[in-house]
Amino acid sequence: MIDWRHWHNEPWIVGGLVLLGWCWAVAAGPMRPRLAPGSSFPRGHAVRFFLGLLSFYLAVGSPLDQIAERYLFSAHMLQHQLLIYPAAILFLLGIPAWMVDPLLRPRPVLVIVRALTHPVACGALFTLIVGVWHAPLLYDWALRSKSVHVVEHLMFFGGALLYWWPMLSPSQLVPPRGRGTQMLYLLAVLIAMTPLFAYITFSQDILYPTYEFAPRIFPNFTAANDQLLAGVMMKLVGVFGALTAFAVAFFAWYQERK
Repeated sequence: MIDWRHWHNEPWIVGGLVLLGWCWAVAAGPMRPRLAPGSSFPRGHAVRFFLGLLSFYLAVGSPLDQIAERYLFSAHMLQHQLLIYPAAILFLLGIPAWMVDPLLRPRPVLVIVRALTHPVACGALFTLIVGVWHAPLLYDWALRSKSVHVVEHLMFFGGALLYWWPMLSPSQLVPPRGRGTQMLYLLAVLIAMTPLFAYITFSQDILYPTYEFAPRIFPNFTAANDQLLAGVMMKLVGVFGALTAFAVAFFAWYQERK
């Protein structure tokens, strides 16, 4: 049975998030006079960054994780969407440029980051990460192995950071792309992800044995219904996220040309 009171407190989750929050706080506090002389404490960035960490924890540390691992593919899809959308977006929006640019300034690092954050690389890596992990063999392996599941979620989050970088880059050294490039990029990734949406949504077979034989926690909600819901969620949330970002880019592009 589901324990709705179970929240993960493993050191790698809580400790990792606390460490990230501590690093941000040290950079924004004691180190700020050296990193950004004269700058005030970035309250707006702080709110967004820590909301991003909270979104990450809700995805992997709340009772949702138990439901996703043992019962519902659609719950697992919701986990991934929390990592890809609110967690990654808020994380990037929560980092001031003066906090990230010193890390990117060394020439070898800057060359690598510029290559990785080129829109073609971002779109290809994000699509590849999401697509490969949805292969039945890998996906079910992640459900059976906690360590593999951790790797899967970290890769989804890392891929999401790359996906959003061309629009939301916090860096002045590797800034966001032009509005026209952003719009083309969003449409290209949306098109590239369509075969995966279709594969999950319209498959006549249950793709993942864990969910095929999982106990049904809702009456008459079959594994086929669960898989269909997961595919529809992936499609609708992906389209909504991409088109919302497209609309923002289009409006900014229009304003720049008025």
